[in-house]
Amino acid sequence: MFFELHPDALPIYRILEQKILKDIPDVRVKFQKTQISFYNKHMFACASFMRVRKKKDCPEPFLVVTFSLPHQVVSPRIDVATEPYPGRWTHHVLTASKEEIDDELMEWIREAAAFSDRK
Repeated sequence: MFFELHPDALPIYRILEQKILKDIPDVRVKFQKTQISFYNKHMFACASFMRVRKKKDCPEPFLVVTFSLPHQVVSPRIDVATEPYPGRWTHHVLTASKEEIDDELMEWIREAAAFSDRK
């Protein structure tokens, strides 16, 4: 149901999920109406179709990967970074292909999982 309106994004998600489950122990996946969340002790990442760019600037397909860290990542790949709480930065990365689920993104997600596990 999550991919009903965006079926072409499913291959991007499958690679993301496969890499997260391979790289990070004891992950729980929770499917919700607006996002798919990844948890260890707490939620550390999610996938959604949240608009982080103007509609005309969003490729098809796309999937937004979100993760939280104790510091801001400065990278041209980060579409939006906010600090909702002191010392907790939420980052949103728009991915448009399976190849964008790469080592750099996975390193941020592994760091987010470790940060979540320490809370």
